[in-house]
Amino acid sequence: MWIAIALIGLGVGFLGGLFGKGGSAVATPLLFAVGVPAIAAVASPLPATIPSTIVAARAYHKMGYIQWRTIALSLVIGIPSTIVGALATRWIGGAALVTVTEVIIIGIGVRLVLSPSDPESEDEAPEPEVWRLVAVGGTVGFLAGLLANSGGFLLAPLYLAVARLPIKAALGASLAVAAVLAVPGTIVHAALGHIDWTVTAVIAATSIPASKAGATVALRTASDRLERIYGLALVALGGGLLLLG
Repeated sequence: MWIAIALIGLGVGFLGGLFGKGGSAVATPLLFAVGVPAIAAVASPLPATIPSTIVAARAYHKMGYIQWRTIALSLVIGIPSTIVGALATRWIGGAALVTVTEVIIIGIGVRLVLSPSDPESEDEAPEPEVWRLVAVGGTVGFLAGLLANSGGFLLAPLYLAVARLPIKAALGASLAVAAVLAVPGTIVHAALGHIDWTVTAVIAATSIPASKAGATVALRTASDRLERIYGLALVALGGGLLLLG
């Protein structure tokens, strides 16, 4: 089982670094499938995503793709929006929103595959207007609170579609924001005793170097090609979630 957990950390870390997210949601069903108890499978990957996403985000920072204003506004708007979303669960059902979210992800993926950005725009892009970042932070935060997840799978797609960030800036910002959003959940699960710290340590041992490797591959890939790869991944993710739903 421990070898399987190490391999899960390796795969989730690499894909997280490559596609700009923590990956705890992907790790959970895989851990449960190899014998980790359900609540530990949910909670144990979360603290491991914090150092792995920070390591991957640092790779983007070294290459000049981190926009601190984008990250700060996303968090300032996103955190209170998460609280609003959590409170809204009293009146709004999540099932329909999940389906709508999956359709949006597929649509963004198709757009990236069919019409990637000009590779030269990566270095020329200005920081987004405030209203675009407010829209992204508010949407992701609200849905994260409503659907009880970190919202990380939506960050990079909305940075691309709404904030109009270039692909590498979008992935870098998504990683940095995901690292911060994982902290409150980690604190709560740790206080409740849900985390198996041995599982966490094994995942971290493989996911941290793998996330850096994934980020390095993304940074070395031409932006237009990376957008197409990311678009295909979004179509596969959204389609898979629709089928499973």
